[in-house]
Amino acid sequence: MPHNLPLAVGAALPVTWLAHYRDWLFEKDRDLEIQSFHAAEVLDGDWRSLADEANRLLDGFRGRLGIHGPFWGFTIHSRDPAIRAVVTRRMMQGLDVCEALGATQMVVHSPYTPWDYNNLPMYDAGLQSVIDDTHATLATVVRRAEDQGVELVIENIADKDAHQRLALVDSFGSPAVRASVDTGHALVGFGTQLAQPVDYFIMAAGERLAHVHLQDADGYGDRHWAIGEGTIHWPAVFRAIAALETRPRLILELRDHAGVPASMDYLAGLGLAE
Repeated sequence: MPHNLPLAVGAALPVTWLAHYRDWLFEKDRDLEIQSFHAAEVLDGDWRSLADEANRLLDGFRGRLGIHGPFWGFTIHSRDPAIRAVVTRRMMQGLDVCEALGATQMVVHSPYTPWDYNNLPMYDAGLQSVIDDTHATLATVVRRAEDQGVELVIENIADKDAHQRLALVDSFGSPAVRASVDTGHALVGFGTQLAQPVDYFIMAAGERLAHVHLQDADGYGDRHWAIGEGTIHWPAVFRAIAALETRPRLILELRDHAGVPASMDYLAGLGLAE
C-alpha cells in the first residue's frame, strides 16, 4: 500500500565519511550507498582493505546497504566485443565488492542519450540494438547478481525519455534488474532537452523503482547541490514516491557531504522526510 509522509532518507557516502555520519545512519537504520568503489584504480588496487575499513565502521549496521558501481570511461551497451568484455569485468568487480560488504544493491548507469531519443527510431533495429548490446554485456553479471541477492539499479544519466530505460529494465525479466531515478539528472533533461519533469520519471518507473538519488539542481548542470538550493519541486517528487507500493532506497547524493544535515532540515520542514 502507499506510504505516509515523511519518508526515511539515507545517503551516498565514501568510506572516509562513514564515521562522521555513523550515529545518524544507525539511529533509523537508514539506507546507505557507499561511493568508494567505482573507479578503475580502486578496483584494480587494494580495494579489500577499504572494504574491511567500511565493515569495521558499519559493524552492527542494519540498514539497506548498496554501492555505486563502476561507470567511468564506458557504457553498458558497446557494440565492440572487446569493450564489452572490459565492462563485464568491471561489473563483476563491483559484485565482488558487494559480496565483501554484504551489499544488496549496485547502481549502474543508463546507456541512453538525447541522440538515441532523436535518432534510434529511424533505424529498423535501433532501439532493440541498445537492449541487445546491453544484454551481451550484462547477461553473466545479471545471473551472478541473482545468485548473490544483489539488485542492479539502472540510473537515468542523460536520458531524455523516462521510458526507454524502463524497457531495458523489463527486457531482463529479472528481479536483479530494477530502476533508479536521479532527481538532478532528470531536471537537467527537463531544462535542456525538454524531457519529462522529475516526478514523471518517478511515476513512469512505478513499482520497478528500487533506488532514488536525491540531489538538487538548476536544470542546466549536474549540480548535486544540497536539497533546497535548486529548483526541484520536492513535494511532487515525494508524493510520487509515497504513492508507490514498494519502498525504494532514498539516497541523498550531494557533491558536498557536509550538506546532509541542511538537506534533511529542509525536507523535514516540508514534512517530506525524516
